[in-house]
Amino acid sequence: MSSSRRQFLHAASAGALTTLLPAVTHAQPRQVLKAGDQKGGLRALLESADALKGLAYDIQWTEFPAAAPLAEALNAGAVDSGPIGDAPAIFALAAGTRIRLIGANRSDPYGTAVLVRPDSPLKGAADLKGKRIGTNRGSIGHFVALKALASAGLKPEDADFRFLPPADAKLALTNGSVDAWSTWEPYTAMAETSGHARVLASGRGLWSGLSYLAATDAALASKRAVLADFLQRVVRAQEWSYQHVPEFSATLARIIGIPPEAARLQFERRRTRWQPIDAELVTIQQQTADFYLKAGLLRQRLDVATTFDRGFALSA
Repeated sequence: MSSSRRQFLHAASAGALTTLLPAVTHAQPRQVLKAGDQKGGLRALLESADALKGLAYDIQWTEFPAAAPLAEALNAGAVDSGPIGDAPAIFALAAGTRIRLIGANRSDPYGTAVLVRPDSPLKGAADLKGKRIGTNRGSIGHFVALKALASAGLKPEDADFRFLPPADAKLALTNGSVDAWSTWEPYTAMAETSGHARVLASGRGLWSGLSYLAATDAALASKRAVLADFLQRVVRAQEWSYQHVPEFSATLARIIGIPPEAARLQFERRRTRWQPIDAELVTIQQQTADFYLKAGLLRQRLDVATTFDRGFALSA
């Protein structure tokens, strides 16, 4: 081969390599959605429905026992998104947490309830006067306990609230350190099916049953397409779950580590349905915020309309 021919081939190869290098060097890494979860429920839903196929991004799961620590993680940017009830969402937003509510669902509120020991002499909400109630501050359990007191004509100060995380509150109820425990699913179903507690006052007629998928402002700015895809997968998985109750209940029990009978009970009676964020929903959320203000848990009125991001569809 002539010297000039070799020089041409060398130059051509170098040029081709130079052309290819930018594509290799500047390849975009997959985005990572830092997904928070409460007691593994959301992850169980998606995995049981096999709804995580074909992801164009990765998911990093972090589990929390309740909404309060999840809200703290959202505030710190440790997670991008997570499920949160209406009352704790209000509490977090009022505290300055930079999140928006991007998806809404509604469940039968029965399992968000005030529990007492099976042998407790308490028979109704009026009997909570002067009693010790264990719950998370600002949680939906706290909200339902306050509403139960109000339904009996009682004020927040008429009961002695002990603010405890679920595991501690459960123990306190068992050993008699508190007279009642105001909590939510799956803790209610676990307590009922184990025979450790009974429902004194259920959330029906007291709580809206609304919960949300929240996302941080930072994630909305940088991962909006990822969040939109994730929400759509959650909605589709929820539809699947009620068509496959045995399969989902079994996966739920395995992932969150609770007895199968408790997993199935809490799932079947919740009957969760995702719905659009509309004017009626915003009005209900405002009523919850105003109730917290009246109860002295908010320092000033929160305009909830500004806390929603309505730019997310429920289906593809």
